[in-house]
Order: sequence, then C-alpha cells, then structure tokens
Amino acid sequence: MSKTTVKDVSTEPEPQPAEAGVPRTAGGSRAFAVLLLITGAAGLLAAWVITVDKFKLMEAKLEGKTFIPGCSINPIVSCGSVMESKQASVFGFPNPMLGLVAYGIVICVGMSLLTRARFPRWYWLTFNAGTLFGVSFCAWLMFQSLYRINALCLWCSLAWVATIIMFWYVTSFNVRNGFLPAPRWLKGFFGEFTWVLPVLHIGIIGMLILTRWWDFWTS
Repeated sequence: MSKTTVKDVSTEPEPQPAEAGVPRTAGGSRAFAVLLLITGAAGLLAAWVITVDKFKLMEAKLEGKTFIPGCSINPIVSCGSVMESKQASVFGFPNPMLGLVAYGIVICVGMSLLTRARFPRWYWLTFNAGTLFGVSFCAWLMFQSLYRINALCLWCSLAWVATIIMFWYVTSFNVRNGFLPAPRWLKGFFGEFTWVLPVLHIGIIGMLILTRWWDFWTS
C-alpha cells in the first residue's frame, strides 16, 4: 500500500548546492506564494481602513464634530479608542501607514513567487527580519491594547493574525531551505507541521483577549 504524505504550503524541494562562487537561490511553492498574497492583502486592507478612519477622525475633530468608526461596537471593541491613543502613532505618524508599505511589499513578493522567481539567501533573511519586526511590533501593540488602552480594534486584530501567519511560514521556508541554521528534526517539523505554530500563537492571543474581559463577555 502506498503511503501519502501531506506537505505544508511552505514545502519546496530542497535546492541543489550552488556552484562555487555562485549565490544559492530559492523560490517558493505556488501555495506559499498564495499564502503571502492572502496575508498581505488582509493586512493591507486592515491598514487601509484604519488609515482612512484615522483621517476621518482627525477631520471631524478639526470641524468640532464627532466621528465614530464602524468597528466601534461597544466599550471594549472600540477602534476609535485605539486610534486616539498615543500608541497609535509610535513613529510620529499613524501606525497603519507603515502597514500600507510593509504589506504591499509582502504582496509583491507573493506575486514574484507566482512567476517562479528565485531569490538569494540575503533576500529571504531580510524578508524574514521584516516579518520578525512586524510580529514583534504586533505583540507590543497587543499588550498596549489589552492592558494599557483597554480596548480592542477588530481591524488591528486582522493585521495581527495576517502578520503572525506570514512570519511563521516565512521562517519555516528559511529553516527548510537551510537559510536559517536548524537541526534536522526542526526542519522536518517545519516541513510537516508549520501550521501548528501560528494556530498556537493566535490561540494564545485569543485566550488573553477572552480572559482580559471575561466579565464583559459573560455578562
């Protein structure tokens, strides 16, 4: 009886050793490219909506009016409270404007992989570093949202989920292709069970949100 192996979306045949003096390159599978397109598009959508609502909020303040974003549903799920916080402009401009650029780059990488483009090690490591910065920044924003601002933005949550997924799959890709040093068992784990890590990561965040406002959710 034949044995069928279910491979992860980041699975790609291991690249052959490069010739001496020639940088080794690697391209991603079609499924990996589509995953980058979907997560990049989701993050870009969230960043765009938040940016538009932020400008509407600023415009309303200048006119002495009140603007309530559509995702401000109750005292907890309140995008307006998050947008008006000082944490919403860490670098001196609205955070989602950074997302407009970053998620756009992710989409470009995904489109390039669909054309069977191949990139050198430094490119993949730089891309991985960018996703690491993104997931770390999201972690900081999650903490601020839950324990300092005391409000949750649904569009921000969508960007968090998209960033977490792309980070783990890009990391998996680099580990499997030898761009990041790792033992054989870890390469095997990433090849078959990459999905476990983003699911676990997102699940932990979901539990933190649930327990942070448990009385509100259950009242």
